[in-house]
Amino acid sequence: MKLRTISTAALLVLLTSPVISMAGTSFDQAKKEAVAEIDKAKAAGFEWRDSQKILKKAEKAEKAGDHKKALKLANKAKKQGIDAVTQSKAQTSAGPH
Repeated sequence: MKLRTISTAALLVLLTSPVISMAGTSFDQAKKEAVAEIDKAKAAGFEWRDSQKILKKAEKAEKAGDHKKALKLANKAKKQGIDAVTQSKAQTSAGPH
């Protein structure tokens, strides 16, 4: 019984950790990180079309007071920047086989 209680508590902590960390994240920090990743992608010549648009939507949501949506969009823009850099690295060896 004790083991089950401890396991349940541990599982609860693991499941709520992302929510807790997101709640403590400021939009300004999330935006700063997204801009940095998008800039890396731009420097590599692989900035994705919608990254800036998503970031602008995030700014609009934050201004309207929808902090949760703003963070979600800023993180999406950041991920696009990261994925674009990954794509640029993968494409360096692309060519006819």
